[in-house]
Amino acid sequence: MVTTDVAQLSRECNAWRETLRSWRDEFGQLKNNLVDIAARQTTKEDLLEVDHLENQLHIQLINIHDLKHTIKTHFRQIEAETAKGAINDDTANYHEQLYDEYQSLENTLKEVKQEFKDFVGRT
Repeated sequence: MVTTDVAQLSRECNAWRETLRSWRDEFGQLKNNLVDIAARQTTKEDLLEVDHLENQLHIQLINIHDLKHTIKTHFRQIEAETAKGAINDDTANYHEQLYDEYQSLENTLKEVKQEFKDFVGRT
């Protein structure tokens, strides 16, 4: 793999981590907003929805943390292999897998965020 490819992989890792930080901040804010919203809910259905959303936000915050950590470890692997000369094919292939995981998580986060917005709109 050529040096420019390594630089591109590094930039992608950094961009993914930055985006995940933004999602983490946004989901933390949604979780705080949900606490305020929950205090005003009286129906059993709405309270069940609050519980569901709270669980989803919590799970996704964990997923964000885990993927961010995995990307950071992968980035360090790229740096270590680059210091020895070049990254190996397994590392490059793993980068593609991480990208798929990143895209999948982003789609899930968008769905949960929309579910939250829909609930707020109904209540």
